[in-house]
Amino acid sequence: MTLDLPLAPPDSRLSLAPRWLLPAALAVVVFVSGCATTAQPEAPRTGDATTSAPATPPPPSLPSYHLPSNVPLSDIATATSSTSPYNVATLDAPADLWDRIRRGFAMPDLQNELVIDREQWYATRPDYMQRMTERSSRYLFHIVEEIEVRNMPMELALLPFIESAFNPQAVSSARAAGMWQFMPATGQSFDLKQNAFRDDRRDVLASTRAALDYMQQLYNRFGDWHLALAAYNWGQGNVNRAITNNQRLGKPTGYTDINMPAETRLYVPKLQAVKNILARPQAYNATLPLIGNHPFFDTVTLQRDMDVALIARLAEVNERDFRALNPSLNQPVVMAAGTPTVLLPWDNAVIFLRNLQTYSGPLASWTAWVVPTTMTAAQAASRVGMSESMLREVNNIPPRMQVRAGSSLLVPRSETRNTDVPVHVADNGHISFAPEVVLRRTVVKARKGENVTQLANRYGVSAVSVAGWNKLAVNSALKTGQSIALMLPQRARGAKASTAASSSNKKQAVTKSTRKQAAAKPTKTTKQPTKARVASTSSKKPVKKKP
Repeated sequence: MTLDLPLAPPDSRLSLAPRWLLPAALAVVVFVSGCATTAQPEAPRTGDATTSAPATPPPPSLPSYHLPSNVPLSDIATATSSTSPYNVATLDAPADLWDRIRRGFAMPDLQNELVIDREQWYATRPDYMQRMTERSSRYLFHIVEEIEVRNMPMELALLPFIESAFNPQAVSSARAAGMWQFMPATGQSFDLKQNAFRDDRRDVLASTRAALDYMQQLYNRFGDWHLALAAYNWGQGNVNRAITNNQRLGKPTGYTDINMPAETRLYVPKLQAVKNILARPQAYNATLPLIGNHPFFDTVTLQRDMDVALIARLAEVNERDFRALNPSLNQPVVMAAGTPTVLLPWDNAVIFLRNLQTYSGPLASWTAWVVPTTMTAAQAASRVGMSESMLREVNNIPPRMQVRAGSSLLVPRSETRNTDVPVHVADNGHISFAPEVVLRRTVVKARKGENVTQLANRYGVSAVSVAGWNKLAVNSALKTGQSIALMLPQRARGAKASTAASSSNKKQAVTKSTRKQAAAKPTKTTKQPTKARVASTSSKKPVKKKP
């Protein structure tokens, strides 16, 4: 395409400019003209349906542009942060996930002696830092993604380093559990289910969602990320009271100003120390494992209950690795009604779906059974056709404990129990226990005119049980003095014996006390008036007080 550029007249200002400006001026005119030129449509072909379309009118002619002679041109150079008043974000993709995390730091830095102390603590434990960062590689990408979606500070992605060292199975002495260390009550308030079959406080997706929801709630309340972190560790009520106390005394109410326990006082310095080390690992002689800026796992939806061992086999992963991605599952089976999705390594998720399409065997060998009445572990095991030891192991039944009615036990599937676990059991299944009463065979004597039912009522046991123990009919009459075997609670017999012993001790104590009083009784000399006589005398002759 040829451009006809209008030439300036000899007396124009362009002729007064130096000769080296002429090529530059021409280049600018060409650039501006090219930017303003509208592309012409292709000429229609003969016989085309578009031949009847009207032709596009030519663009208007462009005016001439002249460079002023009094404005010098500066050399082209690359702007730096020191010469430019604006911070220009780089468009380069992060080199790895650590780089992506560093770019998202947004909290104000905390600088004090506690931060320096924690920096030294972490820097002098490279093995611990290595294990902790390697463990985080499974979960960190998902956490970073969720934080970016919410536009929250990326420092929060480092919080599991402080809470649990990125161990989703961690449990504190106060019963806080999971990567984000949720207490049972706090977890329930954020819809983290905790039942006999799973604990969502350990679930990677659910606990991350709940933790970020909680942090957003705390920040909205306090308006300060350091105070929000203190409330996450200490409780928002405690932080609010500490702030109120400082306000009453006219003191500042920042994180470093309020009174708090030593653990909370170190909480933000720990996070700041980890942030500093990850931001400049070379300065602390630290080596970070490479974590790619891509997903580690993918979610897979289950339509039916499946054994954990089968899922791992079809996905071609180790069962231990599967549980590391699905730490909320504490049973050998995944119940689709309660846990419809599981996490698998990214490539293995595709392998699992492919192998599942060609698999034709049974998917689950376990199901849930709701205990109809309170019974011992031996009775429950006999009812479902498994050994008592296995029933106790699978369901964590402690010794000398009965299983209460309504408890949900994991049992093997059978012809009569071969369906998937319903949603109300999968979501709300629980196990409760009662102390197991030890029964002892005791022989008693029947009274005159007594039958089996009357004797059973006298000892507080079932007439059907008494009849079964003695091979009698329920309405059988008994002879006077007839021996009847009963299974009575050992605890009741012990309590009766202790009661008898207690009454015997009381009698002995009374006897000893009487003997002591008799030994201490003075010898009769003169007759002393009794209290009643003294009272009677004083009532007849009241004593007048001297003025």
